[in-house]
Amino acid sequence: MTTPDTQRPRPGSDILRTALRRNVGAMVWGTILMGLYQAGETAFPIALGLIVEHTLQDRSLGSLALSIAGLAVIITTVSLSWRFGMRVLQKANTTEAHRWRVRVAACGLQPVARDVDLKSGEVLTIATEDADQTADIIEVVPLLISSLVAVLVAAVALGLADIRLGLLVIVGTVAILSILSVMSKRIGASTQEQQARVARAGAKVADLIIGLRPLHGFGGNHAAFRSYRKVSTEAKHQSITVAKVNGVYAGTALALNAVLAVAVTLTAGWLAFDGQITIGELVMAVGLAQFIMEPLKLFSEMPKYVMIARASAQRMALVLSAPQVATPGTQLPAAGGDLEVDCVRYGSLRKVKFRVSAGEFVAIAAYQPRAAADLASILAMNVPPDAYEGVVRVSGQELADLSIEAVREHLLVNPYDGEIFAGTLRTNIDPSGTSRMVPEAVEASMLTDLVALHREGLDYGVRDRGANLSGGQRQRLSLARALAADTDVLVLRDPTTAVDAVTEQLIARNIAKLRRGRTTLVLTSSPALLDAADRVLVLNDGAITAEDTHRNLLAKDEAYCLAVAR
Repeated sequence: MTTPDTQRPRPGSDILRTALRRNVGAMVWGTILMGLYQAGETAFPIALGLIVEHTLQDRSLGSLALSIAGLAVIITTVSLSWRFGMRVLQKANTTEAHRWRVRVAACGLQPVARDVDLKSGEVLTIATEDADQTADIIEVVPLLISSLVAVLVAAVALGLADIRLGLLVIVGTVAILSILSVMSKRIGASTQEQQARVARAGAKVADLIIGLRPLHGFGGNHAAFRSYRKVSTEAKHQSITVAKVNGVYAGTALALNAVLAVAVTLTAGWLAFDGQITIGELVMAVGLAQFIMEPLKLFSEMPKYVMIARASAQRMALVLSAPQVATPGTQLPAAGGDLEVDCVRYGSLRKVKFRVSAGEFVAIAAYQPRAAADLASILAMNVPPDAYEGVVRVSGQELADLSIEAVREHLLVNPYDGEIFAGTLRTNIDPSGTSRMVPEAVEASMLTDLVALHREGLDYGVRDRGANLSGGQRQRLSLARALAADTDVLVLRDPTTAVDAVTEQLIARNIAKLRRGRTTLVLTSSPALLDAADRVLVLNDGAITAEDTHRNLLAKDEAYCLAVAR
């Protein structure tokens, strides 16, 4: 897998510059077309003024026909330029949003985790809403430039009639933008806080959905609902605050634009009454005062959208610029190989030392579940090598020196709570569609009854998180996925806790048979799996305290007998 954005941090401003730089072509065409649209809109009242000034005074049918044809050209230009200009910009906007969504998702799916202090729900919000709002900058800049074109054309046209009218438009526009730029900063800060609160609410929902079954089990669903309602209420209040700020901004912008339009109209009327401009110029000025409202409104809204895009880009930078938890090595592990844990000290582990030879099936009976969890995390490389003492070696090579992608292909640690995805039984067992061990894995994990139960077989649909499967079926499905991967080294943690004793016995024998000649380590208290192993290691108080076969340990170790006997 390609690891993007690892060279240097990506601040929000860098993200915006990147988005603008790789869409220069679309933005140039969009700016030209939207500039034509705004120029055409502004040219309409100018043309009406010229018609009044010349055509109606001359009362010439030819001049009238020419004027109508000119208006038709303007209207056609306005219609087509808007249509194609927005098509170009929105296509670029949508494509750029897709790129950033993929980039954020890629960061979350990298083999090396990033040190991001965000929950999965918050990352999801960043990968969707913030990516979309950041990409809006591609539309904002061309619309800003085209609106400026319209204002300048109007100012020049009015200045040709009377310099005071042109200066009034320019000075008024500068004053409006100065006022609104100050207000837009508050919008950016409020929007950033709103996005953070909404993301936290989304993260809370994701956590509740994941823990829905246990919540119902111990009756904690009502407390969880109250907790979510509190977080959601905070997001609601912040959204209301943002809506108020946006309302004040929009109202102020509209009022200021209206004041400028009225000032232009009254000034033109006074100049016409005083005989300083003609009736045609008055018609043009009044028309421009009305038409200039739209580009001014659009122009005045741009600072707000710029601040929103900047706030969203800053949130994306939290993910994209986050440092990696560990710096992976570059070497590749040798095929086959053994697994060695040499004096590892981490969490509840105290100088753990053992070796699993190539092709051996070893079980570890951990008296404390926390010790099993810590050991599984280290072997899965969820804990950086520099975060614990001691060394873990695969085929004689230290984990710290190996490429994580290569380690994951060579050594698989199947988690205790293996996630089940929406799809089918087949896609859950073989996500990549490349495994040749699917039938054997299904049989070894005793998943054959589930496959036979449905006429679709392995193509039977599985709901999100395996909602339509029992706990035992989900666990066996996760086990089948681990076995189908057929890695050189396989680590299983409590793979049979949700199945009955008879099924557990069959699974234990099947695993030993299927994995013969491959290195296998099982962290378990299951008598069936312990008995199927070549030897058993006892992990007690963070260290290996005993080693023998399951039956020998039962015969001579009373503590072991009490810990694993059922």
